[in-house]
Amino acid sequence: MLYLGFMRAFSLFVTRRPLLVLALWVLAALLSVPFAARAPAALSANPGSLQNSDGRRVINLLRERFGEEDTNTVLLVTRSTPDLNTAQGRATYDRFVQGLEGVQGVTRVLRQDAQTTLPTRATDGVLALTVAQIPLEEGATETLGRVREYAAKVEASGPGLSIRITGGQAIADDFTAFAESDTKRSEFAALPLTALVLLLVFGALVATGLPLVVGVLSITVAMACLFGLTQVMEVSTFAQSIITLIGLGAGIDYALLMVNRFREELALDSDSRAAAARTMLTAGRSVAFSGVTVAIAMAGLILPPLAFVRSMGLGGVLAVLLTVLASLTALPAMLALLGERVNSPRILKFPWAQSSAASEAWTAFARRVTARPFLGVILSTAFLLLLALPALNMKTGYAGAWGLTAGVESRDALSDVRTLGAGGLLSQFEVVLDNGKRYGPTDRERFRAVVADLRALPGVQTVLSPFLTAADLSANGAGGGGTDAIAAVTALTRRSFSTDRQLLRVTVIPSTALRADRIDAFESQIRRTLDASGYRYTLGGAPVGEREFSQAITGTLPTVIVGVFTATFLLLMVAFRSLLIPLKSIVMNALTVAAAYGVVTLIVQDGFLASYLGIPQDVGVLDSSLPLLLFAVLFGLSMDYEIFLLSRVQEEVLRGHPNDEAVVLAVGRTARIITSAAVIMFIVFCAFIVGRVVANKSIGLGLAVAVLLDATLVRLVLVPAFLKIAGKWNWWLPKWLDRLLPQVRIEH
Repeated sequence: MLYLGFMRAFSLFVTRRPLLVLALWVLAALLSVPFAARAPAALSANPGSLQNSDGRRVINLLRERFGEEDTNTVLLVTRSTPDLNTAQGRATYDRFVQGLEGVQGVTRVLRQDAQTTLPTRATDGVLALTVAQIPLEEGATETLGRVREYAAKVEASGPGLSIRITGGQAIADDFTAFAESDTKRSEFAALPLTALVLLLVFGALVATGLPLVVGVLSITVAMACLFGLTQVMEVSTFAQSIITLIGLGAGIDYALLMVNRFREELALDSDSRAAAARTMLTAGRSVAFSGVTVAIAMAGLILPPLAFVRSMGLGGVLAVLLTVLASLTALPAMLALLGERVNSPRILKFPWAQSSAASEAWTAFARRVTARPFLGVILSTAFLLLLALPALNMKTGYAGAWGLTAGVESRDALSDVRTLGAGGLLSQFEVVLDNGKRYGPTDRERFRAVVADLRALPGVQTVLSPFLTAADLSANGAGGGGTDAIAAVTALTRRSFSTDRQLLRVTVIPSTALRADRIDAFESQIRRTLDASGYRYTLGGAPVGEREFSQAITGTLPTVIVGVFTATFLLLMVAFRSLLIPLKSIVMNALTVAAAYGVVTLIVQDGFLASYLGIPQDVGVLDSSLPLLLFAVLFGLSMDYEIFLLSRVQEEVLRGHPNDEAVVLAVGRTARIITSAAVIMFIVFCAFIVGRVVANKSIGLGLAVAVLLDATLVRLVLVPAFLKIAGKWNWWLPKWLDRLLPQVRIEH
């Protein structure tokens, strides 16, 4: 009852002092704008690292024991006109390399004619590869930016060289840049379409604008808060997408419910402030409760021990809390001031979504569904399970360049690198062997044998070690031997021993860049060889780090699911005084999530119909964070529709209607709201499919599919049919438990 008392007092404050409430929001928005504008640039595409992982231990060993400070590589693919077989082409390339060596932050440049055992020059002399080493973490993005600026100046200076850049840092930075631009474009594309649907729903221009105002307010303030988070922790660029998705989707969803209820209340009582207060006590309570369920789901992302994922969870919680706050303060304040003007100017006089005919049609539909409830439950469940089947073959990992669409430089350049046979440079495995003592002549054969075994493995192109000869280098394009090849051998020997000569290092380079779904098999054969060597070893490198990171995310999914299910069950049990209702809600929402998983797996991973959505057909895996993100967002947002429907069913039951009739009446009165909200959210989510970052496209696709299924098949067929079958057991709760639970009532 304390909750009800607070809501009454809060509703009176907001509706009696609307100008003060709006003034505070305007002030907050104005103060937030400059910080919100700076937030995208402060976000990071760096997936982070696990401090106690093998990948991190190898990085630390290379720094501390081998003196390798800058192991981050930038691959520059050049096309020479005339080709490198001519004196002019060679001179142009030499000038390019000399200038590259002078770029601030570049610590070393490996030319195409030495220092590498990979074939880095095409036989026709047109295509060549140059490798620049830059800092691994701090200053990496800035240095890469300077390298790109230098490459652009070289190209602009005249014909001779065209340059494309790729590498781990280039891919990560392109990911950040395009994720930001895609999000902005999605927002601008979704807003006018959303406004059009709202106009069809409300028929009045003022009512149409209110949900958009709520969405923009909550997103602006949330982005400012996100910028504040970037000052104390690394925040993923995904957090911006999450804020936009929830701010627009849930914000419009809640505002739609609130405005609809206000218009109903205003028709009964022309006092706009009283109508706004009653709206807060009815629809407002449903919004608050729905917001809590979404926040619980998003808070599940805070559980994994990764700043990358936690930042998205924090962004989601921020977005939903601010969305609920705006819906319960700014929106009622505007409604209290507008009164009847909320229905003007009336552009469409008979909007279907708000007509009595719509309610009658949905009521008739609900009667047909509940007339054959077993058929509805069986067919709906079978269809959802059929869609979920491809998820059994789901593969996750870091997609790398494959996670970007064609036309992005770092992805396109990868094809040139692979043409040169040097794709393995993006998937190097670093092996650190512990010799157990200072390395001496007696250890040479043992070390050589391990290197020979690694070189003999299938799919290995070369192994960098002190046992490469000048002839080996010459055979692979290292300048034909001579002083360049000898210098390369010397450099390889130096990199292979720690300063105390106790640790040994070899680098295994695959024959091609490894997609995430091929890392495990390749890594396993390396580990088997090292296990048989008798050395103690630590295996690292980019593929190992990517695999460890992926496992760290997916490994937390069961914990997140259990935590969210438990919290949601308790919350729904308190709200609806039932044990069956929360259990049913969890199972049916899980079915929706599983169906979305299956569709995304079929399209993004397996390539079915992918080209029609602008998704590359060679992605091969889903981003490792996708299952966790989709679960959190989908489970939270699905509860909106669940609560909208169930709260009306409960309200009808409390009014004395039998369970079966209450279900029919509730569907008739909420279906128009649910379907209207679903169309809007579907548009918002579909806007994210049009972009150049596959992970963003996957999230948009999964959410769009889920909201379509949830608002139609699940809420309008499966749930009513189940409620009809369960009958009185829907509202069963042991009396002793009922006495222990706090009294909370929600309605709309």
